[in-house]
Amino acid sequence: MKINLSKYRCAQVACLSLWPILLCAQSSDLAQNLADCKNGWESCNRSQLSQSESADVALSEHRHNVTNCRNGYDSCDRSKLTESEATALAVAEHQQNASNCKNGTTPCDPSRLTKSEAREWSISEQQRNIGDCQDGFGACERSKLTPPELMGVDIALRRRNLSDCKSGWTCDRSRLTSSETIEVNAAEHQRNVQNCENSWADCDHSKLTESEAARIAVAEHQRNISACKEGQATCDYSQLTPAEAKMLTDAEHKRNYAACLRDYGYCDPSQLTAEQTRSIQKGQ
Repeated sequence: MKINLSKYRCAQVACLSLWPILLCAQSSDLAQNLADCKNGWESCNRSQLSQSESADVALSEHRHNVTNCRNGYDSCDRSKLTESEATALAVAEHQQNASNCKNGTTPCDPSRLTKSEAREWSISEQQRNIGDCQDGFGACERSKLTPPELMGVDIALRRRNLSDCKSGWTCDRSRLTSSETIEVNAAEHQRNVQNCENSWADCDHSKLTESEAARIAVAEHQRNISACKEGQATCDYSQLTPAEAKMLTDAEHKRNYAACLRDYGYCDPSQLTAEQTRSIQKGQ
């Protein structure tokens, strides 16, 4: 009997020691369920909510619905909005629609605009169409332009075409006047000179004048000498004069001797003179 009583007391102690853990686990589950309900998730079990928690969930659901309505989501239930919320939503929607129409963005419903808003929208639409026509965009509707607007658009198109031709971009040369063609040819010639001066791939030496060709030949020769001095891969030794080639050879011998003497940098002993070799051996 004493043994059974002892076992009973041990079981009581064990249960009491586990009770805080069970309470903590249950509390965590309830908190998670409350969060699920507030977020509108399917895992929500409303039967586990207290009266105050149910009120909190209802308030959270209402706020979510207001947000959904403001964002134009399909899940919006307008019937659950208060009168003030419904009015505020109507004002916001009207302002957004008016802004969309004025800025040429979608969705825009012109039928919902007031007379003054419709006039603003009409003016904005016309200005956008003029801009599209001047920029050569596909959305341009020339039929909606007045004669003065058409004249202004054609002037803008000619100017842009001239600018494109002078810049070497895609253009319609057939639309150029005689004086514009002269301008474009001059711009093309100057661009070719610049390409040749900088050794760019688009250089056409055949289009250079005699003086330009001579000046550019000198510049190209100087660039080649510099490339050879710096040991660049673009160096063309065949373009050097005998004096220039000797100058570079002498400079290379000096560099090679200095590298061998300091034991720093590339050294080619076969390029050393007998005197340089003896000098290096003495220093070692």
